[in-house]
Parts: sequence; structure tokens; C-alpha cells
Amino acid sequence: MAQDRTATLYRMVLPDHTCPFGVRAKQMLEDAGFTVDDRLLQSREEVDAFKADHGVATTPQIFIDGERIGGSDDLERYLDRA
Repeated sequence: MAQDRTATLYRMVLPDHTCPFGVRAKQMLEDAGFTVDDRLLQSREEVDAFKADHGVATTPQIFIDGERIGGSDDLERYLDRA
């Protein structure tokens, strides 16, 4: 299914907190055979700017083939359908 496919993952990794949902999303993508373009948001300012730019309330956010899939729960549903 995901052979030679790349997913872009934006996830929060702050000095004092790594988002467990981002870790989960990365693992699900790798388990499904995706190459992950792992883009870390490393400050509160980067996280807030990303959310404002993309009109989303949460991270992580996953993009596949230029389409925003959503967060880790959305990714799980996407992979179940694929």
C-alpha cells in the first residue's frame, strides 16, 4: 500500500515535553511502510505558528500526497481504510 510513499509529519518536541501522539503517529506511519519526513516543532512559538498557518487546533498533523490527513486518530482511520 505505502510502497515508495512519503508522509510529512509535523509534531511537537519541546525541551520539556515530547507529544506522545506525535510519537504514535510516526510509529504508525513507519509500520505502514511510509518514509516519514519528520518535521519537529521545537518551541511553543513554532507550534503556535504552525497551528495558525494551517488552521488546526492540535499537533501532530500528517500530510500524505499533499493532503492533510489530520492528527494521529485521523491517521489511524486513514490507514484502516487503505
